[in-house]
Amino acid sequence: MKVRKEYQGLSRQELLDKVEEKGRGYLVNSMACAPCTVAALYDVLGFDAVLVKAATGLSGGTAEQFLGTCGALSGGVTVLGYYFGRPIEKMSDKEYIQANADAIKLPFEIAELLADRFVKEYGTFVCAQIHRQLFGRIFCLTDPDEVEKFKKADGLTKAAEVVGKGARWVTEILLNKGVVEL
Repeated sequence: MKVRKEYQGLSRQELLDKVEEKGRGYLVNSMACAPCTVAALYDVLGFDAVLVKAATGLSGGTAEQFLGTCGALSGGVTVLGYYFGRPIEKMSDKEYIQANADAIKLPFEIAELLADRFVKEYGTFVCAQIHRQLFGRIFCLTDPDEVEKFKKADGLTKAAEVVGKGARWVTEILLNKGVVEL
């Protein structure tokens, strides 16, 4: 599939820079790592917009509990699943079919490529651990006072860098696998 028309004249580097910039912009202006990562990719790739909405609860280590996966990773995996995931036709609630079970191998391998990038960059892909690395503490972003402290600690800019990189890495994977072309 091609990128959206307005991005087709860009070089690979320009496209990667653009999607990273969009990811940063979405986070700074909209907050919530997972849907902001997905929104940046949506702008460039043009897949079904419902993925942006579906990714919302994946932010903040899932449901803003900060215990699980970084939202930039989970949002990125959501998009990778859109392109590489196992279709419903390869699932059954009536019988076990080995070919259907085998159809989950590729999506897992692709998701692992992205997870590995987070581990390489941050040493982890757990939201709370990335928070500690970036800020020296975890911010509870369901608390308005904590949101203000987060903003004063330049949290939006730092989190935006994570989202931007996540969107960039997803685009690199899609380009490298030949799913997306310029």
